[in-house]
Amino acid sequence: MRYYLIAGEASGDLHAANLMKEIRVADHEARFRYWGGDLMQQQGGDLVKHYRDLAFMGFTEVLYHLPVILRNFRFCEADILAHRPDVLILIDYPGFNLRMAKFAFQHGIRVFYYISPQLWAWNSSRVKKVKAWVHRMFVILPFEKDFYAGYHLPVDYVGHPLLDVIHDTMQLSRREDFLAKNSLDDRPIVALLPGSRKMEIGNMLNVMLSVKQEFAGYQFVIAGAPSIPPVFYEQFARDSGARFVTGQTYDLLHHARAALVTSGTATLETAMMGVPQVVCYKGNPVSYMVARLVVKIKYISLVNLIAGRPLVTELIQQTLNPVNLVQELRLILEDEGRRREIEEGYLQLKQQLGGAGASRRTAALMVQYLMEK
Repeated sequence: MRYYLIAGEASGDLHAANLMKEIRVADHEARFRYWGGDLMQQQGGDLVKHYRDLAFMGFTEVLYHLPVILRNFRFCEADILAHRPDVLILIDYPGFNLRMAKFAFQHGIRVFYYISPQLWAWNSSRVKKVKAWVHRMFVILPFEKDFYAGYHLPVDYVGHPLLDVIHDTMQLSRREDFLAKNSLDDRPIVALLPGSRKMEIGNMLNVMLSVKQEFAGYQFVIAGAPSIPPVFYEQFARDSGARFVTGQTYDLLHHARAALVTSGTATLETAMMGVPQVVCYKGNPVSYMVARLVVKIKYISLVNLIAGRPLVTELIQQTLNPVNLVQELRLILEDEGRRREIEEGYLQLKQQLGGAGASRRTAALMVQYLMEK
């Protein structure tokens, strides 16, 4: 069968790539065409457009890039019609993907949505659009199934694919090998995960690195996003004396004592690796003010949302400042009671998310539903 996938971010590229690998197992004749990234490309098929050309964040940023976004809409619609896939598989990225869902549905193409947009957080009115245009939802957070069931929407809870990713990367480097490979010394490591988009990374690294001088007994190491050229990080490393590594995020977390993490999927990755963290977010002030008017959730991190309590500290906008960051980072580095509290919460989190196999379960269900049509 012919599969057309759209992933607009680094995390979507990762989970879509694992899904493609499992679809090949369930459907030996599978052919792929997709919007995504390097990891999806490794699974074969045809890459139409890289997600680095799609990643605009915040209300004002989207407004500024509106002409480019509209051109991408039109190009994608024409490409879908030209290739007439058996199914359009959408991975998160709702601003773009919900429009594509409508278009595909109107042209008689089956639509599956893998990794739900966070409609439960800020725009539950969009559920009506999902119900109208999406044939099947495949959700990864335990509370999402009940949320969609309330709207009588066909949904499968498949578990979180991050557990697959971590399970597949369990052969992590030895500490001495990791240090030698990256020219690091023997001090404990503070990992910095500043995001995957240039605008976001620039905002977050300046704040994260501002506290480095208060922690002379630790070395700060930046996790470089695979889609961002290393030269982009060199200026931050050079100015601050920090190091950066690319393509080694799990190894970095494996050897880190603590982490400063930009809100997003990375907060859950850090939790699954068992690393105490401070969640950080500072965006465009106008975008943030608009978001506050519509967001309906108590927490911004997936860790706290799933736990249902403030397991890890979130520093947002004005509260993300050097004074607060020094205080919270020192706490998770040096207070053994606080570290144990977080680590025990992480274990409960893993139990809530179930075991590995989300990608395999999702692929098997998708192929089954397509065979039944």
